Amino acid sequence: MFDLYWEYYIMGIILLPAIILAAYAQSKVSSTYNKFSRVASQKGMRACEMARLLLDCADLKNVEVIKINGHLTDYYDHKKQVVALSASNYESTSIAALGVAAHEVGHALQYKNDYLPIKLRSFIIPIVNFSSTALWPLVLIGLLCNFAVIPGTVFGNIFLWSGVAMFGLAAIFDLITLPCEYNASNRALQLLEQTEILTSEETQGAKKVLSAAALTYVASLLNSILNLVRFILVFLMHAKRDD
Repeated sequence: MFDLYWEYYIMGIILLPAIILAAYAQSKVSSTYNKFSRVASQKGMRACEMARLLLDCADLKNVEVIKINGHLTDYYDHKKQVVALSASNYESTSIAALGVAAHEVGHALQYKNDYLPIKLRSFIIPIVNFSSTALWPLVLIGLLCNFAVIPGTVFGNIFLWSGVAMFGLAAIFDLITLPCEYNASNRALQLLEQTEILTSEETQGAKKVLSAAALTYVASLLNSILNLVRFILVFLMHAKRDD
């Protein structure tokens, strides 16, 4: 019994680097965004106006720019052809808001240009959503069985294999997402420079905001990888115990 509980304590410690990085990334995003959300761009263009202008210039007039509730809830929905800007960014003229809006337009350009990672990400999203919904009950059942000290049983193996499958898919998804986010940010910065909506100094501020946001995706990837490693280690420990 002691060995079993000790294993799970060790498995929890493995996640500490991801937890620390996630906390740092969130703090970095918050502080950087708050700093540049208080700095208005010289041209005074609102984020919604800029997004519309960039989409029109890219011949994406069919993509709508809408306002949604929340703070930093911005996203691009390719199926609905929508760039959704959060209430805190939609009408803002700040460098932070313009950077975020340009980033979402960058995602729209990825689809237009058939950027491979974004197409792979769209393909895998339904699979990841289904697996996370279908596998979690199996993981919980297996987890209860393992704590009930019946490792090596069918249910115990369900826990292990479900965990490996779930976090394996999550790691693949996050690995594909990372280049999508960095590429969208690079496209955003290029658009801001080419259109001269922001000055070179203001563009550097927007770059800091987007770089901080990208760090959260790095933290997510690390978390998925360490969770996958954790389940693989548990599997190997159980296999060794059963020998």
